[in-house]
Amino acid sequence: MLIQSTRFGQLEIADSELIYFPHAIPGFPEETMFAFLPFQPDSPFAFLQSAKEPDLAFVIVQPFTFFKEYSFTLDDIVVAELGLSDENTPGIFNIVRIPDQTEEMTANLLAPIIINWENGKAMQIVLEKSSYTVRHRLFPQGFPDQSERGGK
Repeated sequence: MLIQSTRFGQLEIADSELIYFPHAIPGFPEETMFAFLPFQPDSPFAFLQSAKEPDLAFVIVQPFTFFKEYSFTLDDIVVAELGLSDENTPGIFNIVRIPDQTEEMTANLLAPIIINWENGKAMQIVLEKSSYTVRHRLFPQGFPDQSERGGK
């Protein structure tokens, strides 16, 4: 499938590599098909680029890099609908908000995105009775120094 993107230009994505949200992403009822685009190899960040809307791309993150204790239980209905099992565990991501001060980036831990990599189905769920919020800071102490990240 050929996808137009204002951020990435023209993308050729195999249909088998598209991520399908049967219930759309809350707030975007027409958006059900996305391309998953890793930011860089070994990066916890990626993009979900809409297959239909060139201007719509979400920055997402694997939460466990930043929130080691992050946990929740998937409802049996979600597990069944996505086709997950003990042998087919999901990818878990959270949408990132990037304000003008990028070191103040936040992740929406209240509504994780669950992806079944085997069948390409995904769902954003809203956790019930959770202490998580929609704005958990990724860098609460600010960006790490270059020396801490292995830079010079």
